[in-house]
Amino acid sequence: MTSSTRRASLAGADLLVPTGPVDAPDAEGSWSAPPGFELRSTLGVLQRGTHDPCTRVGADRAWLCFATADGPATLLATADLPPAAEAADHPAAGPVIRLRAWGPGAASAIATGPALLGAGDDWSGFDAGPRALLPGWIAEARRRHPGLRLPSTGRVFDALVPVVLEQKVTTIEARHAWRYLASRFGEPAPGPAPARMAIAPGPHRLRRIGGWDWHGARVDDSRRRTILRAAEAASGINRLGALALGEDPGRKLQSIPGIGPWTAAETLQRTHGHPDAVSVGDFHLASYIGHALTGRATDDAGMLELLAPYAGHRQRVVRLLGLTGFRKPAFGPRLAPLDHRGR
Repeated sequence: MTSSTRRASLAGADLLVPTGPVDAPDAEGSWSAPPGFELRSTLGVLQRGTHDPCTRVGADRAWLCFATADGPATLLATADLPPAAEAADHPAAGPVIRLRAWGPGAASAIATGPALLGAGDDWSGFDAGPRALLPGWIAEARRRHPGLRLPSTGRVFDALVPVVLEQKVTTIEARHAWRYLASRFGEPAPGPAPARMAIAPGPHRLRRIGGWDWHGARVDDSRRRTILRAAEAASGINRLGALALGEDPGRKLQSIPGIGPWTAAETLQRTHGHPDAVSVGDFHLASYIGHALTGRATDDAGMLELLAPYAGHRQRVVRLLGLTGFRKPAFGPRLAPLDHRGR
Protein backbone atom coordinates (compact mmCIF):
# COMPACT_ATOMS: atom_id res chain seq x y z
CA MET A 1 0.00 0.00 0.00
CA THR A 2 1.42 3.37 -0.99
CA SER A 3 1.55 6.27 1.47
CA SER A 4 -1.15 8.13 -0.48
CA THR A 5 -3.41 5.06 -0.47
CA ARG A 6 -2.80 4.62 3.26
CA ARG A 7 -3.74 8.24 3.94
CA ALA A 8 -6.93 7.87 1.89
CA SER A 9 -7.80 4.67 3.73
CA LEU A 10 -7.32 6.33 7.11
CA ALA A 11 -9.36 9.33 6.04
CA GLY A 12 -12.19 7.03 4.96
CA ALA A 13 -12.07 5.25 8.32
CA ASP A 14 -12.23 8.59 10.14
CA LEU A 15 -15.53 9.35 8.43
CA LEU A 16 -17.09 6.43 10.31
CA VAL A 17 -15.89 7.50 13.76
CA PRO A 18 -18.77 8.72 15.98
CA THR A 19 -18.67 12.07 17.70
CA GLY A 20 -19.35 10.48 21.08
CA PRO A 21 -19.48 7.08 22.76
CA VAL A 22 -21.69 4.60 20.93
CA ASP A 23 -23.99 3.60 23.76
CA ALA A 24 -27.48 4.04 25.15
CA PRO A 25 -29.43 3.82 21.89
CA ASP A 26 -33.07 4.86 21.93
CA ALA A 27 -33.97 1.60 20.14
CA GLU A 28 -32.07 -1.46 19.01
CA GLY A 29 -32.50 -4.76 17.22
CA SER A 30 -30.64 -7.27 15.09
CA TRP A 31 -30.87 -9.27 11.88
CA SER A 32 -29.26 -12.62 11.13
CA ALA A 33 -27.70 -12.07 7.73
CA PRO A 34 -27.10 -14.79 5.15
CA PRO A 35 -23.66 -16.40 4.76
CA GLY A 36 -21.15 -14.11 3.13
CA PHE A 37 -23.29 -11.00 3.67
CA GLU A 38 -21.37 -7.85 2.75
CA LEU A 39 -22.48 -4.65 4.38
CA ARG A 40 -20.48 -2.40 2.06
CA SER A 41 -21.61 -4.05 -1.20
CA THR A 42 -25.24 -4.03 -0.11
CA LEU A 43 -25.54 -0.51 1.30
CA GLY A 44 -22.85 1.22 -0.74
CA VAL A 45 -25.37 2.07 -3.47
CA LEU A 46 -27.11 4.39 -0.99
CA GLN A 47 -24.02 6.54 -0.37
CA ARG A 48 -23.39 9.56 -2.58
CA GLY A 49 -19.63 9.92 -2.47
CA THR A 50 -17.10 9.63 0.34
CA HIS A 51 -18.36 12.73 2.17
CA ASP A 52 -22.10 12.05 1.91
CA PRO A 53 -23.63 13.91 4.88
CA CYS A 54 -26.45 11.38 5.28
CA THR A 55 -24.92 7.95 4.62
CA ARG A 56 -21.50 6.50 5.48
CA VAL A 57 -20.81 2.85 4.71
CA GLY A 58 -17.73 0.85 5.66
CA ALA A 59 -16.81 -2.82 5.58
CA ASP A 60 -18.31 -3.66 8.97
CA ARG A 61 -20.44 -0.63 9.91
CA ALA A 62 -22.79 1.83 8.31
CA TRP A 63 -24.28 5.09 9.55
CA LEU A 64 -27.55 6.23 8.00
CA CYS A 65 -29.32 9.45 8.98
CA PHE A 66 -32.86 10.03 7.74
CA ALA A 67 -36.31 11.27 8.59
CA THR A 68 -39.14 8.94 9.56
CA ALA A 69 -42.84 9.55 10.17
CA ASP A 70 -41.96 9.84 13.87
CA GLY A 71 -39.05 12.24 13.41
CA PRO A 72 -35.33 12.13 12.56
CA ALA A 73 -33.20 9.10 13.28
CA THR A 74 -29.60 8.01 13.18
CA LEU A 75 -29.19 4.29 12.47
CA LEU A 76 -25.95 2.40 13.05
CA ALA A 77 -25.62 -1.08 11.54
CA THR A 78 -22.62 -3.17 12.55
CA ALA A 79 -21.70 -6.64 11.34
CA ASP A 80 -20.68 -9.03 14.11
CA LEU A 81 -19.13 -12.21 12.79
CA PRO A 82 -20.05 -15.42 14.65
CA PRO A 83 -17.44 -16.67 17.13
CA ALA A 84 -14.88 -19.05 15.65
CA ALA A 85 -16.26 -22.04 17.57
CA GLU A 86 -19.80 -21.35 16.41
CA ALA A 87 -18.62 -20.80 12.85
CA ALA A 88 -16.88 -24.19 12.95
CA ASP A 89 -20.06 -25.92 14.17
CA HIS A 90 -22.27 -24.00 11.70
CA PRO A 91 -20.17 -23.18 8.62
CA ALA A 92 -23.22 -21.78 6.82
CA ALA A 93 -23.84 -19.15 9.51
CA GLY A 94 -23.71 -15.53 8.45
CA PRO A 95 -22.97 -12.42 10.47
CA VAL A 96 -25.45 -10.92 12.89
CA ILE A 97 -26.16 -7.30 12.00
CA ARG A 98 -26.65 -5.29 15.16
CA LEU A 99 -28.93 -2.28 14.72
CA ARG A 100 -28.87 0.72 17.05
CA ALA A 101 -30.77 3.97 16.55
CA TRP A 102 -31.07 7.37 18.16
CA GLY A 103 -33.61 10.17 17.87
CA PRO A 104 -37.42 10.47 17.82
CA GLY A 105 -37.61 8.12 14.84
CA ALA A 106 -35.36 5.44 16.36
CA ALA A 107 -38.04 2.75 16.71
CA SER A 108 -39.19 3.30 13.13
CA ALA A 109 -35.62 3.10 11.88
CA ILE A 110 -35.08 -0.22 13.65
CA ALA A 111 -38.33 -1.60 12.24
CA THR A 112 -37.23 -0.86 8.67
CA GLY A 113 -33.66 -2.08 9.27
CA PRO A 114 -33.95 -5.63 7.89
CA ALA A 115 -35.58 -4.45 4.64
CA LEU A 116 -32.92 -1.76 4.35
CA LEU A 117 -30.29 -4.50 4.59
CA GLY A 118 -31.99 -6.53 1.88
CA ALA A 119 -33.71 -9.13 4.05
CA GLY A 120 -36.53 -9.41 1.51
CA ASP A 121 -34.25 -9.68 -1.52
CA ASP A 122 -34.43 -13.22 -2.95
CA TRP A 123 -31.69 -14.35 -5.35
CA SER A 124 -32.88 -17.96 -5.61
CA GLY A 125 -34.67 -17.43 -8.94
CA PHE A 126 -31.57 -15.83 -10.41
CA ASP A 127 -29.24 -18.53 -9.11
CA ALA A 128 -31.50 -21.29 -10.44
CA GLY A 129 -31.72 -19.90 -13.98
CA PRO A 130 -30.26 -16.70 -15.44
CA ARG A 131 -27.00 -17.06 -13.54
CA ALA A 132 -26.06 -19.99 -15.76
CA LEU A 133 -26.30 -17.73 -18.82
CA LEU A 134 -23.71 -15.26 -17.56
CA PRO A 135 -20.17 -15.21 -18.93
CA GLY A 136 -17.97 -17.13 -16.55
CA TRP A 137 -16.05 -14.12 -15.26
CA ILE A 138 -19.29 -12.38 -14.26
CA ALA A 139 -20.77 -15.53 -12.73
CA GLU A 140 -17.59 -15.68 -10.66
CA ALA A 141 -18.59 -12.37 -9.07
CA ARG A 142 -21.75 -14.02 -7.78
CA ARG A 143 -19.70 -16.88 -6.35
CA ARG A 144 -17.39 -14.42 -4.62
CA HIS A 145 -20.27 -12.29 -3.30
CA PRO A 146 -23.01 -14.72 -2.24
CA GLY A 147 -24.28 -12.34 0.42
CA LEU A 148 -24.93 -9.34 -1.83
CA ARG A 149 -28.44 -7.99 -1.32
CA LEU A 150 -30.41 -5.19 -2.95
CA PRO A 151 -31.53 -2.74 -0.24
CA SER A 152 -35.07 -1.43 0.17
CA THR A 153 -35.31 1.84 2.07
CA GLY A 154 -39.02 2.47 1.41
CA ARG A 155 -38.30 6.22 1.59
CA VAL A 156 -39.15 7.36 -1.93
CA PHE A 157 -38.85 11.15 -1.62
CA ASP A 158 -35.52 10.83 0.22
CA ALA A 159 -34.12 8.64 -2.55
CA LEU A 160 -35.61 10.74 -5.35
CA VAL A 161 -33.92 14.07 -4.54
CA PRO A 162 -30.29 12.95 -4.95
CA VAL A 163 -31.25 11.06 -8.11
CA VAL A 164 -32.78 14.21 -9.63
CA LEU A 165 -29.58 16.06 -8.74
CA GLU A 166 -27.71 13.48 -10.86
CA GLN A 167 -29.75 14.16 -13.98
CA LYS A 168 -27.55 15.11 -16.96
CA VAL A 169 -24.55 16.28 -14.94
CA THR A 170 -21.23 14.76 -13.89
CA THR A 171 -20.93 12.75 -10.70
CA ILE A 172 -18.72 15.52 -9.27
CA GLU A 173 -21.42 18.12 -9.85
CA ALA A 174 -24.19 15.93 -8.43
CA ARG A 175 -22.26 15.09 -5.29
CA HIS A 176 -21.38 18.73 -4.72
CA ALA A 177 -25.07 19.66 -4.97
CA TRP A 178 -26.11 16.91 -2.54
CA ARG A 179 -23.44 17.82 0.02
CA TYR A 180 -24.26 21.52 -0.25
CA LEU A 181 -28.00 21.11 0.20
CA ALA A 182 -27.88 18.41 2.90
CA SER A 183 -25.14 20.09 4.92
CA ARG A 184 -26.45 23.65 4.65
CA PHE A 185 -30.20 23.02 4.97
CA GLY A 186 -30.41 19.67 6.76
CA GLU A 187 -30.58 19.30 10.53
CA PRO A 188 -27.86 17.75 12.70
CA ALA A 189 -28.16 14.00 13.02
CA PRO A 190 -29.28 12.83 16.48
CA GLY A 191 -27.10 10.64 18.65
CA PRO A 192 -23.39 9.94 18.28
CA ALA A 193 -23.23 10.12 14.48
CA PRO A 194 -19.86 10.95 12.89
CA ALA A 195 -19.02 14.62 12.54
CA ARG A 196 -20.99 16.67 10.02
CA MET A 197 -23.61 14.02 9.38
CA ALA A 198 -27.11 15.39 8.90
CA ILE A 199 -30.74 14.66 8.15
CA ALA A 200 -31.40 15.75 4.56
CA PRO A 201 -33.82 18.65 4.14
CA GLY A 202 -37.39 17.49 3.72
CA PRO A 203 -39.95 18.78 1.23
CA HIS A 204 -41.01 21.80 3.31
CA ARG A 205 -37.43 22.94 3.84
CA LEU A 206 -36.53 22.45 0.16
CA ARG A 207 -39.42 24.65 -0.89
CA ARG A 208 -38.04 27.50 1.24
CA ILE A 209 -34.54 27.46 -0.25
CA GLY A 210 -33.84 30.68 -2.12
CA GLY A 211 -32.67 30.97 -5.70
CA TRP A 212 -29.14 32.02 -4.78
CA ASP A 213 -28.62 28.90 -2.69
CA TRP A 214 -29.74 26.67 -5.56
CA HIS A 215 -27.18 28.59 -7.61
CA GLY A 216 -24.58 27.95 -4.90
CA ALA A 217 -25.36 24.25 -5.09
CA ARG A 218 -24.83 24.50 -8.86
CA VAL A 219 -28.33 23.16 -9.52
CA ASP A 220 -29.85 24.39 -12.78
CA ASP A 221 -33.46 25.52 -13.14
CA SER A 222 -34.60 22.24 -14.70
CA ARG A 223 -33.48 20.08 -11.77
CA ARG A 224 -34.60 22.68 -9.24
CA ARG A 225 -38.11 22.78 -10.70
CA THR A 226 -38.32 18.99 -10.70
CA ILE A 227 -37.32 18.82 -7.04
CA LEU A 228 -39.83 21.52 -6.10
CA ARG A 229 -42.63 19.76 -8.00
CA ALA A 230 -41.72 16.57 -6.17
CA ALA A 231 -41.72 18.46 -2.85
CA GLU A 232 -45.27 19.63 -3.55
CA ALA A 233 -46.32 16.01 -4.10
CA ALA A 234 -44.12 14.51 -1.36
CA SER A 235 -46.91 12.86 0.63
CA GLY A 236 -48.15 10.99 -2.43
CA ILE A 237 -44.62 10.13 -3.48
CA ASN A 238 -43.84 8.63 -0.09
CA ARG A 239 -46.97 6.46 -0.28
CA LEU A 240 -45.35 4.74 -3.27
CA GLY A 241 -42.90 3.16 -0.86
CA ALA A 242 -45.65 0.84 0.38
CA LEU A 243 -46.56 -0.36 -3.12
CA ALA A 244 -45.39 -3.72 -4.42
CA LEU A 245 -43.41 -3.72 -7.65
CA GLY A 246 -46.37 -5.37 -9.35
CA GLU A 247 -48.34 -2.18 -8.71
CA ASP A 248 -45.80 -0.28 -10.86
CA PRO A 249 -44.69 2.51 -8.51
CA GLY A 250 -42.19 3.61 -11.17
CA ARG A 251 -44.95 4.49 -13.64
CA LYS A 252 -46.76 6.48 -10.96
CA LEU A 253 -43.56 8.31 -10.08
CA GLN A 254 -43.15 9.33 -13.72
CA SER A 255 -46.45 11.20 -13.61
CA ILE A 256 -44.46 14.12 -12.15
CA PRO A 257 -42.93 16.29 -14.90
CA GLY A 258 -39.15 15.98 -14.97
CA ILE A 259 -39.14 12.38 -13.73
CA GLY A 260 -38.55 9.90 -16.52
CA PRO A 261 -37.57 6.23 -16.82
CA TRP A 262 -33.95 6.79 -15.74
CA THR A 263 -34.88 8.69 -12.59
CA ALA A 264 -37.62 6.22 -11.67
CA ALA A 265 -35.30 3.23 -12.16
CA GLU A 266 -32.49 4.76 -10.09
CA THR A 267 -34.95 5.55 -7.33
CA LEU A 268 -36.66 2.15 -7.21
CA GLN A 269 -33.31 0.37 -7.17
CA ARG A 270 -32.87 1.90 -3.72
CA THR A 271 -36.40 2.15 -2.33
CA HIS A 272 -37.74 -1.22 -3.48
CA GLY A 273 -34.59 -3.22 -4.18
CA HIS A 274 -35.93 -3.54 -7.73
CA PRO A 275 -34.07 -6.54 -9.23
CA ASP A 276 -34.99 -5.71 -12.84
CA ALA A 277 -34.79 -1.89 -12.96
CA VAL A 278 -32.41 -0.84 -15.73
CA SER A 279 -31.32 2.81 -15.90
CA VAL A 280 -32.25 3.43 -19.53
CA GLY A 281 -30.95 6.84 -20.62
CA ASP A 282 -27.80 6.69 -18.48
CA PHE A 283 -24.85 8.43 -20.13
CA HIS A 284 -22.44 5.56 -19.45
CA LEU A 285 -24.43 2.40 -18.71
CA ALA A 286 -25.28 1.19 -22.23
CA SER A 287 -21.68 1.53 -23.38
CA TYR A 288 -20.48 -0.15 -20.19
CA ILE A 289 -22.81 -3.13 -20.63
CA GLY A 290 -21.92 -3.37 -24.32
CA HIS A 291 -18.18 -3.43 -23.68
CA ALA A 292 -18.58 -5.94 -20.83
CA LEU A 293 -20.74 -8.42 -22.76
CA THR A 294 -19.55 -7.96 -26.36
CA GLY A 295 -16.35 -5.92 -26.25
CA ARG A 296 -17.88 -2.93 -28.00
CA ALA A 297 -20.13 0.02 -27.19
CA THR A 298 -23.87 -0.09 -27.74
CA ASP A 299 -26.91 2.14 -27.22
CA ASP A 300 -29.93 1.70 -24.95
CA ALA A 301 -31.74 -0.57 -27.40
CA GLY A 302 -28.63 -2.73 -27.74
CA MET A 303 -28.19 -2.84 -23.97
CA LEU A 304 -31.75 -4.03 -23.43
CA GLU A 305 -31.25 -6.71 -26.07
CA LEU A 306 -28.08 -7.92 -24.37
CA LEU A 307 -29.79 -8.00 -20.98
CA ALA A 308 -32.99 -9.67 -22.27
CA PRO A 309 -31.86 -13.23 -21.28
CA TYR A 310 -31.73 -12.04 -17.68
CA ALA A 311 -35.24 -10.51 -17.63
CA GLY A 312 -36.49 -10.15 -14.09
CA HIS A 313 -32.93 -9.88 -12.78
CA ARG A 314 -31.26 -7.30 -15.00
CA GLN A 315 -30.30 -5.01 -12.12
CA ARG A 316 -28.67 -7.96 -10.41
CA VAL A 317 -26.47 -8.43 -13.48
CA VAL A 318 -25.54 -4.73 -13.47
CA ARG A 319 -24.60 -4.90 -9.77
CA LEU A 320 -22.52 -8.03 -10.31
CA LEU A 321 -20.70 -6.36 -13.20
CA GLY A 322 -19.78 -3.52 -10.87
CA LEU A 323 -18.31 -5.99 -8.40
CA THR A 324 -16.03 -7.52 -11.05
CA GLY A 325 -14.07 -4.28 -11.25
CA PHE A 326 -14.57 -4.13 -15.03
CA ARG A 327 -13.85 -0.75 -16.63
CA LYS A 328 -14.77 0.14 -20.18
CA PRO A 329 -12.22 1.95 -22.39
CA ALA A 330 -12.13 5.70 -21.80
CA PHE A 331 -11.76 8.15 -24.65
CA GLY A 332 -11.25 11.90 -24.65
CA PRO A 333 -10.39 14.33 -21.86
CA ARG A 334 -12.15 14.34 -18.53
CA LEU A 335 -14.82 17.04 -18.25
CA ALA A 336 -13.85 19.86 -15.91
CA PRO A 337 -17.09 21.38 -14.53
CA LEU A 338 -17.25 25.17 -14.49
CA ASP A 339 -18.16 27.12 -11.38
CA HIS A 340 -20.18 30.15 -12.44
CA ARG A 341 -20.95 31.46 -8.95
CA GLY A 342 -18.36 34.24 -9.08
CA ARG A 343 -19.27 35.41 -12.56
